[in-house]
Amino acid sequence: MPRDFMAEDRGKDVLTADGNMVGTIEDIKGSNAHVKPESSLNQSIRSKLGWTSDSEDVYELNHSEVSQISDDEVHIKRNP
Repeated sequence: MPRDFMAEDRGKDVLTADGNMVGTIEDIKGSNAHVKPESSLNQSIRSKLGWTSDSEDVYELNHSEVSQISDDEVHIKRNP
């Protein structure tokens, strides 16, 4: 299990298990990171990630969905 999110994780890229970038961490609140989706991320992938609301600028990423946190990136467990 990866370490908990820390303030230093702001600005890190969020990648799928296959290494495709889906967004950037904007903020950390408790055990969740708030992710701003990549502007080129299509609606199909957003839907598979559960990021479906058009009114949201950022989406929550729960720590339990993360497989690895490195110096520059956060990898989620699943592929959309």
